[in-house]
Amino acid sequence: MFTGLIQEIGKVGGLQRRGDSAQLRIVSELANGDLQLGESIAVNGACLTVITWDSSSFTVDVSPETLTCTTLGSLRPNMPVNLERALRLSDRLGGHLVSGHVDCIAKIRKRYQEHNAVRFEFALPEETLRYIVMKGSVAIDGISLTVNEVTQNSFSVMVIPHSLAMTTLQNCREGAEVNIETDLIGRYVERLLQGKIAPQNSAGMSLESLAKNGFM
Repeated sequence: MFTGLIQEIGKVGGLQRRGDSAQLRIVSELANGDLQLGESIAVNGACLTVITWDSSSFTVDVSPETLTCTTLGSLRPNMPVNLERALRLSDRLGGHLVSGHVDCIAKIRKRYQEHNAVRFEFALPEETLRYIVMKGSVAIDGISLTVNEVTQNSFSVMVIPHSLAMTTLQNCREGAEVNIETDLIGRYVERLLQGKIAPQNSAGMSLESLAKNGFM
């Protein structure tokens, strides 16, 4: 589990393909810390497992599923990546609860300055956009951000100067692809409601049905 607060921008040391999977080496100062075998690290928002490390880099396995659902397969040497180690129970939860399980890839539709921040607009598939809500949380390449606007096929966020300087968004331009993880809560609530409300009311959820099934 992560918070979406990026600890460091690392650099890709290399991506070695092994059939449908891969091993990814990241050059990072995190390797000088107390890394452990099997530790989870979020790389551009994808939770990956440390298998080896030295004084300047660490290596993680990348599964076929992760290569399919994320942008990691397109990484090249020296490209910057957002890094975050797993959350300790004693840490401050400054962002939001992030699992590191990427839902889909989104494309940056617009990027422009708006007062002291930069607004990013992302095109998103309908099946994922349903979990994006105004003023809710979203993880973009592992960065915890607040949703400012949602349309029928896109959403936008405002990124303050500090967040821009401390993450790879500083280099992202229109047309670039990023990893998206929606808020955990919405997906769990939907799953809990399936089979309890839908058979009784094909029209969907209502305040009455939520109260009847113990959610209010």
